[in-house]
Amino acid sequence: MSNSQVHPVDEVLPVRQLVTFGLQHVLVMYAGAVAVPLILGSALGLTSAQVVMLINANLLTSGIATMIQTLGFWKFGARLPLIQGCSFIALAPMIMIGKEFGLTEVFGAVIAAGAITIAMAPVFSRLLRFFPPVVIGSLITIIGISLMPAAAIWLGGGNPDSADFGAPSNLLLGLATVVVTLVIYAKFSGFIGNLSVLIGLFVGSLIAAAFGMTNFAQVSTAAWFELSPPMAFGTPQFSLMPILVMTLAMLVIMAETTGNCLAIGKLTGKPTTQQTLGNAFRADGLSTMLGGLFNSFPYNAFTQNTGLIALSNVKSRYVVASAGAIMVLMGLFPKLGALIAAVPTPVLGGCAVVMFGMTTVAGIQELSRVTFEGTRNGIIVAVSVSVGVLPMSFPALFEHASGTLKLVLESGIFLGAITAIVLNILLNPQSRTEPGTQAAELTD
Repeated sequence: MSNSQVHPVDEVLPVRQLVTFGLQHVLVMYAGAVAVPLILGSALGLTSAQVVMLINANLLTSGIATMIQTLGFWKFGARLPLIQGCSFIALAPMIMIGKEFGLTEVFGAVIAAGAITIAMAPVFSRLLRFFPPVVIGSLITIIGISLMPAAAIWLGGGNPDSADFGAPSNLLLGLATVVVTLVIYAKFSGFIGNLSVLIGLFVGSLIAAAFGMTNFAQVSTAAWFELSPPMAFGTPQFSLMPILVMTLAMLVIMAETTGNCLAIGKLTGKPTTQQTLGNAFRADGLSTMLGGLFNSFPYNAFTQNTGLIALSNVKSRYVVASAGAIMVLMGLFPKLGALIAAVPTPVLGGCAVVMFGMTTVAGIQELSRVTFEGTRNGIIVAVSVSVGVLPMSFPALFEHASGTLKLVLESGIFLGAITAIVLNILLNPQSRTEPGTQAAELTD
């Protein structure tokens, strides 16, 4: 079948390309993927062995969740190149539930909230009509900007409390990675050019190894094979308050999934439909239920990988599905996970600067299609983007908020989306879409 008959999203690449491009996606998201179990385990005082179990379970279920979202079955899965990972949105609620009720209540709330998400998917997917280009462009721009603090933390060394955070050696290593990535991207085309991030990560790691900035100790101590059994921490418990708190977190996650689906849809040229969103939400819900059963947590699409798709121009969902398969192997074979984890964080930060910037560019490109002259769209973009970056630019701004309010205020993507939607309704009451938008996107 020729390329003209197959959409780039549905193109099946040769195995070599599937593996290499898939590995590129895994390397980009790995640090974020293991952060949630690490932080939760530390906050709840779990042992090192228990934290390792959470990480392995997380990698295994992240891989399964990614394959559900990309390959899909029946009404589950967006069938877009969306890589799944544990959501940071649910981290604070899980710590709160864990400290007050215990870890079994955390997993029970996760399972119940996943089931509720599946049930709510058809209703929530109908909100797509509230996302005209002015809202979509603002939202994608906010996503790109809000990722930059993560890039800065990685660039500095990964731990802001460390004495060597921001050391010249870390910054120079990140800069070298940026230079290598850009040179490969600019000088090569085709297969090699599309691997610019992977080559940048590899060369950056070699430079780090030459200067003694890598640590492979975890590779030798990691087990060859380990399977995290379901319900390893006990039978999940179900209580009303934890379930309500986790369900609210899933509502915010669905809002972010909407933004990620719209962003990927624009990047890949495959418009996001109401059916696509509904299938994506169901996949989030099912993956979250599996996470609760297998000692893991709520899942959503990782925004880190949006920029990689824009940079590499590789749009195949099967590439991301292969990344899911790699994560499953990492969850089953901890030595593989430990080897990938040995990539220095400044190297990740260097690549992230380029990729996250590409996500921002995708938002700007979408906004370039919006009519500003003679309309109120300028003020909609100005206020929504500004509000969306507030939690990222100065997190202490909302430190006095608590409970439900804090959960909402800490998500810049959620705040920006709500602001853009409300302002568009109020300031553009004549129409929720603009000339030139794909009306077909609003149908099944």
